[in-house]
Amino acid sequence: MRPLAQSPTSTILILCAAEGLALIGVFAFPALLPTFRTAWTLSNADAGWIAGIYFLGYALAVPVLTSLTDRLDARRVFLAGAALCALANGAFGLLAEGLWSGMLFRFLGGVGLAGVYMPGLKALVDRVTGAARARAISFYTASFSLGTMLSFLIIGEMGERFGWRPAFIASAVAAGLGFLLVLGLAPVPPQSGRPAGGLLDFRPVLRNRPAMGYILGYFAHMWELFTYRAWVVAFLAFAQSRDPAPWGWSPTSVATISALVAMAASLGGADLALRFDRRRVCALAMLASGGTALVFGLSAALPYWLAAVAAVLYSGLIQIDSAALTTGAMLEASEGRQGATVALHSLLGFSAAFFGPLSQGAILDAVGGAGLLSAWVVAFAVNGVIGLLGPLALLWSRRQPALRVSS
Repeated sequence: MRPLAQSPTSTILILCAAEGLALIGVFAFPALLPTFRTAWTLSNADAGWIAGIYFLGYALAVPVLTSLTDRLDARRVFLAGAALCALANGAFGLLAEGLWSGMLFRFLGGVGLAGVYMPGLKALVDRVTGAARARAISFYTASFSLGTMLSFLIIGEMGERFGWRPAFIASAVAAGLGFLLVLGLAPVPPQSGRPAGGLLDFRPVLRNRPAMGYILGYFAHMWELFTYRAWVVAFLAFAQSRDPAPWGWSPTSVATISALVAMAASLGGADLALRFDRRRVCALAMLASGGTALVFGLSAALPYWLAAVAAVLYSGLIQIDSAALTTGAMLEASEGRQGATVALHSLLGFSAAFFGPLSQGAILDAVGGAGLLSAWVVAFAVNGVIGLLGPLALLWSRRQPALRVSS
């Protein structure tokens, strides 16, 4: 395919669409978690490992793959990542048989995601300049929720109708379509040239206190967000089982709606961050979502439809600060260190995305199992406590006003 020149608008649309297609497989396992727990006889901890190891693969690969985008065209990294996503999803659908093979293919899928998500953002930043850049970053980041919505919707529906293997193969096809979209982008070398220092030299980023506030806040945000996403279908299935006359919408349908609301919330939060103080907007959003998490588990004691409404509301609150945090880290990045900044941002964030779902499974097993209301209450309350650490990081990172020197 011969690359064509694109306008900024078409570039944004192409990269957002390609991101969404490549992300369809990201939540394929959580979308079908009740099915896999039965079919593979998984404990909650086992399920947490398979759900979380995807993001361990991401976290281990992202420092190298994203830092490379300071040295070569991020489009090339995206293409390699999308290809690996397609291969890993297809292999899971064709070959996975249980805990260990499932973990292997999900890990490889996470490595593929490391070549897609933040390198795609860097490809966007290298192609869109000026005042449009901040809003373009927000649209791209919010499109992660579009991919999440499609993941729960497509995988959930296909899994129910045709089985989980065809559902995973469909996610492989989607990643391949994302590859083809980005293949049509014209190459653009990094604008900043080759940065000084080693490939994984994060010391300049660590010294950038304003950027580090957003990065540490993102860690807390991602712990809370991905724990919710990994376990929401299982939680809603538990809530549904307690209701003798449950509402007709399935847990995966509710998760799909939650992801759609989350995307709107992310875009709304990004717009608020452009109009008002970015750190304050993010901190208030984190306080709201973390506070909600402290009591979210109790919603399973209510009629199922109220638990579903609570899940949608909680999803929106978690996501308000998502695009605003990533945009803040990018805007505070030093010139020539955008790739390294988003690499560290993503490394810490997706490390949290690994440990969060894993810890939730361990907590559920430790306090009585996923069949107890009290276990869900404790597990989500712990998640909320982690989320409430984010505002502290943002408070620490505020720029200090210049000291007055009296004459």
